[in-house]
Amino acid sequence: MIKTILIIIISVTIFGIVFFIIVRNFLRRRLDVLVEQQKEDELNNPK
Repeated sequence: MIKTILIIIISVTIFGIVFFIIVRNFLRRRLDVLVEQQKEDELNNPK
C-alpha cells in the first residue's frame, strides 16, 4: 500500500517538474521574441 502511494507521489512530482520546465522555457522564448520585436520597433520608429 505505502509502495503504491510513493510511486504515485513520485510520478506526479516528476511530471510536474517536467511540465514546469517545458512551460518555463516556452514562456522564456516567447518573452525573448517580444523583447526583440519591441527593440526593432523602437529602432524603426524613434520617438
